[in-house]
Amino acid sequence: MASTSSKPVRPAYHCTECGNTVSKWHGRCPECQAWGSITEAGPVVGALRKVSAGPVTAPARRLADIDATTVTARPSGIGELDRVLGGGLIPGSVVLLAGEPGVGKSTLLLAAAQSWAAAGNGAVLIVTGEESVEQVRLRAGRIGALHPDVYLAAETELSAAIAHVESVAPTLLIIDSVQTIAAAEVDGSAGGVTQVRAVASALTAVAKQRGIATVLVGHVTKDGAIAGPRVLEHLVDVVLHFEGDRHTSLRLIRGIKNRFGPSDEVGCFQMAGDGIQSLADPSGLFLSARRASVPGTCATIAVEGRRALPAEIQTLTTKSMQERPRRSVSGLAATRVEMTLAVLQRWGGLSLSNMDVMVATVGGAKMVEPAADLAVSMALWSAARDIPLAPGLVVMGELGLSADVRPINAVNQRLVEASRLGFDHALIPRTTDLVRPKGMRVDEVDDLGEAFRSLGNDTGVVHWLQSRRR
Repeated sequence: MASTSSKPVRPAYHCTECGNTVSKWHGRCPECQAWGSITEAGPVVGALRKVSAGPVTAPARRLADIDATTVTARPSGIGELDRVLGGGLIPGSVVLLAGEPGVGKSTLLLAAAQSWAAAGNGAVLIVTGEESVEQVRLRAGRIGALHPDVYLAAETELSAAIAHVESVAPTLLIIDSVQTIAAAEVDGSAGGVTQVRAVASALTAVAKQRGIATVLVGHVTKDGAIAGPRVLEHLVDVVLHFEGDRHTSLRLIRGIKNRFGPSDEVGCFQMAGDGIQSLADPSGLFLSARRASVPGTCATIAVEGRRALPAEIQTLTTKSMQERPRRSVSGLAATRVEMTLAVLQRWGGLSLSNMDVMVATVGGAKMVEPAADLAVSMALWSAARDIPLAPGLVVMGELGLSADVRPINAVNQRLVEASRLGFDHALIPRTTDLVRPKGMRVDEVDDLGEAFRSLGNDTGVVHWLQSRRR
């Protein structure tokens, strides 16, 4: 009798950081690039070769016959949050709000819960796994977020949280945070890859079945990425990132993913003693309050998502006492500033090799787009020459390595915002379909030389740039 031998079962391996499954061990995860995170997870499950038909949950319907009026957005009552969400929260949708500890996520959602209940949208249930109910009650009293339709429960067990959902029957559910909730039926500790995936899947299913708008608070890693498996971002409908510096009052919400609206919108908030406030016009935070111009400053207009925001760039140059001069950058891309310094020294005739250079933005604004290059160069020239720029000047444009000024996006939108803020002179790259705001002088320039010529300040730079063309 011939003996039958089965094929050996190969073990599978998964990443403890992102949950990616691979067939063999790696020192570094191919998905999230984490080192030493691959562990053995059991045998590899073979691919299905044949699947028989099974029962369906609901029959298929014509797409045009489906009524979508029941899932229209409901405003949360927080204007800037609704802007990023695309109008408000949609029943049955799941929103993931991630941010660093202490940035104000819980405070924002507590204010949103009070506004939601005050608007008559129904009951709100907040499940907190990080704080006691007494601690949350103190914060709610401080920011005035007390409402009879806002319910609070402190739970870390998934089944208990779902029991509260059945008891309260909320229209808005807030889980703070998803990394603190665990399911007893799933192996692993709370916050692990397996637990976060299982908890998020269960809460998403509850939200879809009951039509509950759900907000999951998420943690971030030291690199700023959302903690937990990558599948967490795929499960939810909306991913928002709440960011801000603890040393400033400015807070920003950026849309990363949105199935119901724009995914590149930005909302502005300001932290105050009585909570968090929406900033429909945050221009006062990004511009200095001084009236007289000082050397080394230049205003520009940045585009964050779909909105134009002003920013002021400040620079300082001083003779260095060190063998290697310092280059300090805050709020801007350091590599772009280094490139601008090289262009000014090569084509602009400014000698900054023996100078300490400091470049920063006002109010904690962060600008990573190349459209700030020309403003940085003007501010550096102003600091090096000790000549202030005109108070009504706004500069925007990308600077090339050959001192050419390249086009940027949303020029007309930037000019409209600059005109609204009172700027009367703008330097921009040469562009098509330009709409000049009434009462504003707009100079289109092709290179750094034309930019300085339009200011009428430094003929030496103009001659330098002209001589290289001969």
